[in-house]
Amino acid sequence: QVQLVESGGGLVQPGGSLRLSCIPSRNIGSINVMAWFRQAPGKQRELVALIASSGAIIYAESVKGRFTISRDNAKITVYLQMNSLKPEDTAIYYCKMQQGTANYWGQGTQVTVSS
Repeated sequence: QVQLVESGGGLVQPGGSLRLSCIPSRNIGSINVMAWFRQAPGKQRELVALIASSGAIIYAESVKGRFTISRDNAKITVYLQMNSLKPEDTAIYYCKMQQGTANYWGQGTQVTVSS
């Protein structure tokens, strides 16, 4: 069974930066869509950013200009560079990879933005 392994979360002060990474537990071949979601306490999980194999990228309005999603197809890895972090970015961040009709999710990594 494939699991996605996220890393890079932690505690950071407002205005700081973090870089999240996500990689499958084993080689699963080419991936159509790689994405990051987040879920804050008491809220629904929401899309943060998505990158397709074509290179098309979508960002949530709340993170545009601050977050950058990228992917390394050779390493089957997706990254999320988060700059100018705000307290409202505090959440558990999940990565997702879609391959055909199969969807894989990570276990989540906590990001806390606080002074």
